[in-house]
Amino acid sequence: MISTRERILDAAEKMFADQGYSATSVRKIISKARVNLAAVHYHFHSKEELLEAVILRRAIPANQERLELLDACEAAAPGGNPGLEEILRAFLAPSLRVVRDPALGGVVFMRLIARLQAEGDLWQKTVGGHFLPLLDRYGSALRRALPELSQEELFWRVHFAIGATTQALRGTETLELFSGGLCRPTDPNLILDRLIGFVSAGMRAPVAVHSLSGGTK
Repeated sequence: MISTRERILDAAEKMFADQGYSATSVRKIISKARVNLAAVHYHFHSKEELLEAVILRRAIPANQERLELLDACEAAAPGGNPGLEEILRAFLAPSLRVVRDPALGGVVFMRLIARLQAEGDLWQKTVGGHFLPLLDRYGSALRRALPELSQEELFWRVHFAIGATTQALRGTETLELFSGGLCRPTDPNLILDRLIGFVSAGMRAPVAVHSLSGGTK
């Protein structure tokens, strides 16, 4: 039997993903979850804390798996320095597993992430601090794997890589439609391999040299 807390989380996740955080009222959530207002206040205290709980329910297990995978590939690598592809695989594999497993609600969660990113700095304000230890670990691993990049350039490339990853994980149905069925994203391992190939190529691309006028040489 699903607990009251889980019912509220399920309802909030779907409504935040479908309608956005700002457009979703607590009253709409309690109606969908079939609970009363007191239950929401008892478990979560506020709408913002409810959103935080919705995100962390999916993110904490995935982030723990990412850290364990990074530990494993660092332990197996010469000098404790794994290659770029191994680092990317450790980071991306848990996301793909969540998205491809209906029991984990990953498709809805990816829509939620996209919605939150479209609503300004809501993601950063709500849960950004929870991701800092993970980003520090992976940032250190990436700096060792790509020592030729400045810290500024590395941040830009990670930013672009996250965007590509988010689209890859949530846009597979659109890909199949636009390709006329040529691309059938049903094999998660194939998706992961393609994504790692694309992201690693971008991370290794030559650094553009800009003139003082802003043009690219």
